[in-house]
Amino acid sequence: MSTVSAGTLVRSRPLRAALSILVTAAAACAVVAATATPSNAATCNGYVGLTFDDGPTGSTSALLNVLRNNGVRATMFNVGQNVQNNRSAAQAQVSAGMWVGNHSWNHAHMTSMSQSQMQSDLSQTSSAIQSATGVRPQLFRPPYGETNSTLQSVASSLGMRQVIWDVDSQDWNGASVSQIVSNASRLQAGQVILMHDGIQNTRDAIGQIMANLTSRNLCPGMISPSTGRAVAPDGATPPPSGTTPPPSATTPPPSGGSCTATASTPNVWGDRYNTSVTVSGSNTWTVVVALTSPQRVSSVWNGNASWDSSGTVMTVRSNGSGNTFGFTTMFNGNSSARPQIRSCSAG
Repeated sequence: MSTVSAGTLVRSRPLRAALSILVTAAAACAVVAATATPSNAATCNGYVGLTFDDGPTGSTSALLNVLRNNGVRATMFNVGQNVQNNRSAAQAQVSAGMWVGNHSWNHAHMTSMSQSQMQSDLSQTSSAIQSATGVRPQLFRPPYGETNSTLQSVASSLGMRQVIWDVDSQDWNGASVSQIVSNASRLQAGQVILMHDGIQNTRDAIGQIMANLTSRNLCPGMISPSTGRAVAPDGATPPPSGTTPPPSATTPPPSGGSCTATASTPNVWGDRYNTSVTVSGSNTWTVVVALTSPQRVSSVWNGNASWDSSGTVMTVRSNGSGNTFGFTTMFNGNSSARPQIRSCSAG
């Protein structure tokens, strides 16, 4: 039996104490990691949008497995024809926590279409996605990135914001795994990368892409229907490092004065309508708006929006774009109700 000197025991006590502290801290971190959301995790100092076009495909299940294994939520820009032919794969995307967007019916060159053809194409695609997944797309990506003002207007009229990309992974062009990883390393906070469903090299690159993002304190996020930029999965923009996160939508608006918000409904279509809100009395404001369920807001402009847990109470804050903001509301079976302004606070 080996013996240990008293001096060795004395010297080891600080070491054991330090190890005990580290173990305790590690356990605490494990609890925090399990309960923290991406929007308040300390390591997320910015968000990027990982997007995958042209699905669903026969490889969608494999892609979803890789994404889940790496803790990734991404945006899937689906082709309507593919959704119609593989409804279960489209549903699996949503079940896996992914966001779904409109990528046209059959990936045609849409800028050569008439306005009515564009309208029919995008409407048919959104209907197919909603039928398969229960989710109405709020984002649209034009095939090949080809767009014009008419196409953007059509997408907007259907309650969708157009989203192109900041970084092209080049996976569609035969890029190797290392090339895809290298291209993705250029992503900065708020930016969006183009990738594709059905490409093996892309799936193989995801683990390394995530390692690079993590090393730079960037996290996968959702693409805001309001701005087209990547934000936290709950729709909030991350606070600067070392600051306190902004209050949630359920927090009472900040005090500091009153203002007046007046709402009108200038445009009404078969499945949605636009609301325009004009604020008077202050250039910095917070307006709280209540919807009637099952109506839901699909896009917001000229303001920063957040929602309560029910999804029916929206808080819009001024973003420097003036004193008029607007939003598109989907009827979802209730065509008679209109939003109610609950409060307007200055400051």
